[in-house]
Amino acid sequence: MPLEYAGVVKEHTAVREGVGVFDVSHLGKAVVRGRGAARYVDATLSNDLSKIGPGKAQYTLCCDAESGGIVDDLIAYLHHDELVFLVPNATNTAEVVRRLAEQAPDGVHVHNEHEDRAILAVQGPRSDELLSAVGLPVGHDYMSFVEVELDGAPVVVCRTGYTGERGYELVMPNAVAATVWDTLFSAGAEHGATACGLGSRDTLRTEMGYPLHGQDLSVEVTANQARLGWAVGWKKDAFWGRQQLVAEKESGPARLLRGLVASGRAIPRPGMPVSGDVDAGSLGRVTSGTFSPTRKQGVGLALLDAGVSDGDEVSVDVRGRREVFTVTKPPFVEPHVR
Repeated sequence: MPLEYAGVVKEHTAVREGVGVFDVSHLGKAVVRGRGAARYVDATLSNDLSKIGPGKAQYTLCCDAESGGIVDDLIAYLHHDELVFLVPNATNTAEVVRRLAEQAPDGVHVHNEHEDRAILAVQGPRSDELLSAVGLPVGHDYMSFVEVELDGAPVVVCRTGYTGERGYELVMPNAVAATVWDTLFSAGAEHGATACGLGSRDTLRTEMGYPLHGQDLSVEVTANQARLGWAVGWKKDAFWGRQQLVAEKESGPARLLRGLVASGRAIPRPGMPVSGDVDAGSLGRVTSGTFSPTRKQGVGLALLDAGVSDGDEVSVDVRGRREVFTVTKPPFVEPHVR
C-alpha cells in the first residue's frame, strides 16, 4: 500500500465524509482449524471467544505467556467451532502462527495464509452505497461477517475497520483482488470512491486513538498499560499471560497509554519526551502522533506515568521546544462505526 494516492488530507476527508478504499492485503491472515479449534484459540488469546457466536468477529490480544506483554493485537473471526480466521499485524503474523502452532493440541492445525488471501477495506459513511452498487450485502451488525460470492469468487464481507467510520473489510483470494478493486472503482465513480494509502490510514486511526503495534503496543507493553482490559476475558481460567496480567491489574500498572491534544500548533511525533512543568522530571514518551485533519491540530498517544490524569497539562519536547498538550481520553473525533 502506498503512502498516498492523491494526498493524505484528501484521502482522510474522503473516508470521514464519503467513502475510501484501502488495499490492506499486507495484513496477516491465519487459520486455526480442526476439532476444538475455537476452544484452543479461547484458551490462548486474551478475549473471551465464548461471548460471540459463528459469523461474529472479536478484537483480541496474543500475549506473551511469561511477561504478559502484547505480542500482537488481532481480530478473530469465528466461522464455527472448528474454524477461526485470524488477522494479525503483518510483521507479527509469523510469530503469532509459530506460537499457536507450537502448542496446538492433536487435531488442531494452524496455517499462515498470508500469501493466499487479499483484504480490501471500504470505509466511510457511503460505504454501504458502494458495496450495494456491486452487489455485496450491507447492513449486518458491527463486528460480524457474511460469506458470499462476487462474480463466482468467494468473498467474506466483514463489518470491521480501522478508521472509526462505518465500513467493511473484504477478504478474498489473491487471484481476484485486482478484479474486485476495479469493480469497486467502476461502480464507485458516482459515490466519490477514493483510493487511500498508508498515510491517511494512520491519521484516521490516530484520531480514534486506535493503538498500533510496534508503536503504542509491543511485548514490553501489557494490556493493562495500554488500557485494553476490555479485550481481556478476566473470568476465563486460562489464556497466555493471565497470571501476570491479573497480578498487575491488582497492584496497578506503573504507566498508562493516554491521549494528547495540542494547545497550540505543535504536532507530536513518536519518541518525543513528555514532562510536567519546567522543574519536573520525565513522565513518559509519545508513541503515536500526527496532525489531525478533522480537528486541525496535533493529537497523539503517549505512555505516561500512572499518576497523570485526563485533563492534566503536560509538556512535549517538540524539536527542542516545550509545547503544551492536554491529556485527553480518545477518541479525538466522534466515531461512527455503527
